[in-house]
Amino acid sequence: MKIYFATSISGYIGEDSAYNNSELIKILKGYGTVLTEHFSNADIQEVGEKDLTDKYIHDRDIGWIDESEVIVADVTNPSLGVGYEIRYGMDNGKKILCLKRKNGKRLSAMISGNGRVTVGEYDSIQEAAGIIDKFFKQQTI
Repeated sequence: MKIYFATSISGYIGEDSAYNNSELIKILKGYGTVLTEHFSNADIQEVGEKDLTDKYIHDRDIGWIDESEVIVADVTNPSLGVGYEIRYGMDNGKKILCLKRKNGKRLSAMISGNGRVTVGEYDSIQEAAGIIDKFFKQQTI
């Protein structure tokens, strides 16, 4: 199975975003190939993919979404790009899991109120692993 992991890169990121992304990607690799495994690199969280053009990143990422069966998105930090990727995935029949840390901030109703998106909130990586496992066990891809 091919998995597209989406997370805020050039938008807001929290202090522990790189750690969480790395741990989530490790978990996801147990279910298939993570096409965006490079998002576990802490340097990308700090400076983005500055050596690539915006068009290249857009086209590459859309290609990866097209290639994937599932999108797993960390929606803890607001990101226009992640919202775009989720909607693109919905329009193209992808199964979508949105993960959000329980940090007191409210998730956009455009995500949490959407019946075609599974949302799970977690306090720990272990709790996220349980949400991910339940999601993948329910999929018929």
